[in-house]
Amino acid sequence: MIIFPAIDIKNGECVRLFKGDFSTVQKVAESPIKTAISFAECGAEWIHMVDLDGALDSAPKNSKMFIDVAMSSGLKIEVGGGIRSIETIEFYLANGISRVILGSAALSNPDLVISACKKFGDKIAVGIDARNRFVAADGWLNTSKVDFIDLAKSVEQAGVGCIIFTDISKDGTLSGPNLDQLEEINNAVGCNIIASGGIKNINDIHDLKAMDLYGAICGKSIYSGSLSLKEAINVCR
Repeated sequence: MIIFPAIDIKNGECVRLFKGDFSTVQKVAESPIKTAISFAECGAEWIHMVDLDGALDSAPKNSKMFIDVAMSSGLKIEVGGGIRSIETIEFYLANGISRVILGSAALSNPDLVISACKKFGDKIAVGIDARNRFVAADGWLNTSKVDFIDLAKSVEQAGVGCIIFTDISKDGTLSGPNLDQLEEINNAVGCNIIASGGIKNINDIHDLKAMDLYGAICGKSIYSGSLSLKEAINVCR
């Protein structure tokens, strides 16, 4: 299982949110680049990065930061937030980003997902963020009537090979991941599943690894010190 340390960017700074609520924004590190390098020193191979401003505005806002992090750290970067077009995907992939995450677009523009998968294959992932099972979009401000399993099956048919699943009620809470929903989505589709939201400590990493998931995103747990990134990576090797 791959451990993806997370760097969320708002106004050019490393921040974390509580349950996706933008009023709870908290700066957690001084420099995204220095933070990424520290992750590399712990043995990370990937970083999960989110453009929070982009998610709100439905357009990339911090793309230079992501590209700078990729170049400076030498790590593989997956980026999500505000990606709504083939042109944006092409821009990221041409400038050192390893994987692009489609979130709201998977709900509002399924044709984009199909086209992106045909053109870029496994460089495309879909982020499915659910609140009480229903998929949320637009920076998690709006909740649809689409069940997360239905969307997962739909994007699998579109050619998506990797899904990042977040239970919004767990995000930033350090209360443990939603193992039941993760098991449900892992059994429902053949895609690689990356767990996101609620991971607190090494026990959660053991639980997720036992489910044979592809990856786990760790954010607040690393910044708060409740999880050692180096230990988590070693456990998953």
